[in-house]
Amino acid sequence: MASALFRFYEELNDFLPPAQRKCNIALTFSPPTPVKHLIETIGVPHTEIELILINGESVGLNQLVADGDRVSVYPMFESLDISPLLKIREQSLREPCFIADAHLGKLARYLRMLGFDTLYDNDLGDQSLAKISAEQHRILLTSDRALLMHRIVTHGIYVRKGTPLQQLKNLVSRLDLANCICPFSRCMRCNGKLNAVAKSVIEDGLQANTRRVFNEFRQCQACGQVYWKGSHYQRMQQIIEGFRSD
Repeated sequence: MASALFRFYEELNDFLPPAQRKCNIALTFSPPTPVKHLIETIGVPHTEIELILINGESVGLNQLVADGDRVSVYPMFESLDISPLLKIREQSLREPCFIADAHLGKLARYLRMLGFDTLYDNDLGDQSLAKISAEQHRILLTSDRALLMHRIVTHGIYVRKGTPLQQLKNLVSRLDLANCICPFSRCMRCNGKLNAVAKSVIEDGLQANTRRVFNEFRQCQACGQVYWKGSHYQRMQQIIEGFRSD
């Protein structure tokens, strides 16, 4: 048997029992064992990690841990560029797109409102979510730590408790998405792309009051849902402006 000391920093401590937070954790294991396995044995999903140091040297998730090693594990850095040190993932996702689990339907709709490609189907199981995330290079959004620990998941976010708007705000801040917002470009119902459509094309399906008051419309190219700048638009616009002003 071998033993190593682990130390987790900042919000990674949220995944640990109170007695193990912000202190060294002695872990006994049978070598050879990858650092990813040991970290997730302690309870921290690998997708929440930005940097791992073993005895002060940056390593990847498959690095084997030796007896007596000291392992430091860090979350995402918000204000410091550490890209020369990173060995966790082969590449980042330049154009972020998402897949959300069954409990995050409202968050998925809000992300679509901001223009982010977000898959959501409450009938998908964990295996399907992990597979789609890996195959389509989508960031997996979930409040299930075990789901983020699937071997094939390379990009994922643990969504903490809160209202859907609070979750959205935390996500935009964490991934620095404010400059990527392209509002009202995706269907909030099915995730399809929206295009401008002439009133004459869709007016037969509009209610009389809507047909009388509004002249500009957008339509989903996938499901046919029609959108216009009604009271719902004004409320959503306020939310969007709040992100842009932060």
